[in-house]
Amino acid sequence: MIILGINAYHGDASAAIVVDGGLVAAAEEERFNRIKHVAGFPRNAIRYCLQAAGVKAEEIDHVAVARDPRARLARKILYAARMPRLALERFKAWKKFAGIKDEIGEVLAVRGERITAEIHRVEHHKAHLASSFFVSPFEEAALLSVDGLGDFASTMWGVGEGSKLKVQGSIAFPHSLGIYYTALSQYLGFWKYGDEYKVMGLSAYGEPEYGDVFKKIVQLDGGMGFALGLDYFGHHRSGPEMTWGEGEPVIGKLFGESLVKRLGPERTARDSIDRRHRNIAASLQARLEEAMFFLLNRLHEMTGLKKLCLAGGVAYNCVVNGQIFQNTPFEELYIQPAAGDAGLAIGAAFYVWHQMLGRPRSFEMNNAYWGPEFSDYEIRKALSVMRIANGEWRTAGGREHGAGSREPEVGGRRSEVTEKISDFGIRIAEFPESELVKVTAERIAEGKVVGWFQGRMEWGPRALGNRSIVVDPRRADMKDLLNSRIKQREPFRPFAPSILEERVGDYFEQSYPSPFMLMAYKVKPEKREVIPAPTHVDGTGRLQTVKREENPLYWRLIKEFETLTGVPVLLNTSFNENEPVVCTPGEAIDCFLRTKMDVLAIGKYVIEKT
Repeated sequence: MIILGINAYHGDASAAIVVDGGLVAAAEEERFNRIKHVAGFPRNAIRYCLQAAGVKAEEIDHVAVARDPRARLARKILYAARMPRLALERFKAWKKFAGIKDEIGEVLAVRGERITAEIHRVEHHKAHLASSFFVSPFEEAALLSVDGLGDFASTMWGVGEGSKLKVQGSIAFPHSLGIYYTALSQYLGFWKYGDEYKVMGLSAYGEPEYGDVFKKIVQLDGGMGFALGLDYFGHHRSGPEMTWGEGEPVIGKLFGESLVKRLGPERTARDSIDRRHRNIAASLQARLEEAMFFLLNRLHEMTGLKKLCLAGGVAYNCVVNGQIFQNTPFEELYIQPAAGDAGLAIGAAFYVWHQMLGRPRSFEMNNAYWGPEFSDYEIRKALSVMRIANGEWRTAGGREHGAGSREPEVGGRRSEVTEKISDFGIRIAEFPESELVKVTAERIAEGKVVGWFQGRMEWGPRALGNRSIVVDPRRADMKDLLNSRIKQREPFRPFAPSILEERVGDYFEQSYPSPFMLMAYKVKPEKREVIPAPTHVDGTGRLQTVKREENPLYWRLIKEFETLTGVPVLLNTSFNENEPVVCTPGEAIDCFLRTKMDVLAIGKYVIEKT
């Protein structure tokens, strides 16, 4: 049985395909059309998923769409009467969903009537809960979804058991921890969709001196709930202005003038960041932590369970996640790598498979590698474009080949590698896998900035060792070097450490696995000088634990670096430059050439700027 899951007409549009209860492929639309967080319809992601599964449009049995217009209908009608503009936007979205078979048919170049799949509409937060629990290793767990807004709710909780989940409660519009964080991020001058993580990084530089004010902004009740101090916001009066078209989502102003009166003038993107801004960010983060731990402790009291599944955009807050074990009774935690709205695609698909169709569970998402991969032939083809444009091939023995000649045969030993010397000082060499990791680790240890492009692309926003830029974590200046040469990021944003899973306890104060880079742990004091580059100002690292069985090649690279240096850690950041993470070999090569990256290890090829 084939189920196509879709998140459409919403930020982070995405698609996923489930075949007989197992995930085959999943990807965000932004990786194909190169527009960050793109909304609209995930045309390219759907094409990729069907191609990866070897499935034709007519063979799809079910289409699971992560939106249910019927959810909270009475509340929607009430607010529609107050906010006609919001109602009009919602009506336009509903209208698009009504013709979804025709949309899929257009994408796949078939007539809509040839698609016989049954269409299912899955409520936003139910899809979030399903996206985490149904792919987790847990047979039973407490469930919590927290984000901005979806189907007029911001929060939902319940229990998952076997192939069923039971919703126990929810919090509806206008109260939302996601809107709270976004509104204050806007106030601090971060207006782009998805900028909240920048404010999380900034918060470590301040002190929560505005705690009393933030207790009024987010109020915790005695039960399982919270409420926003609505005087500080504006979304409940005019509706949250959002664009969900084909481009990058845009959210209108969410905070109100009362916030400005209480905290002072809002910061514009051009303003410098001062002590007041840092302390507001710290207060914002501190209150989110208090609210999340309040919810989680109440959830534990209600369920008595020790295992927890988190989902929703707030589940990307790695600072909160890293403190769950210290501040709640939960002992095990699972968050899938695309915890935000992109993850709705897999959530909707698995909700149909388990909750609606009653099928037993057989799949566990223990890695994030569900996107496109490219053969050696495709990589060579991408490199040949660069060859024709930039120079000539020559073998290690000195024989030269013109740009139009046949590519020379490549031997298996290092002494027989093929090299290319171009007018731009580019050298390309081919290595067997054992030599590839050694050469790459050597370059990293020499202080080179290395692009690492291998295997299937990651699902979710984090680069996890297949579309990564990797550098030496021992160099204190490496963070500034990366920012100046490639990333152009704000200096207060941290980079992440990738560490061998078996060595986590040697470097961090917690050892619970974090394979998807969704937890921040304290680096042990004696190790902070050993790996200063990925250690944040507060002594934490947003770590990725790398298990040999889940990514053997990346594990071997880190292990080889440890053999050379004694340190089982690499600094890992996403392979991009102010764009979505690279997807194809051509995009990786283009990013390598236009930035000050030193080395690119792509498939079995190592490209160096000489």
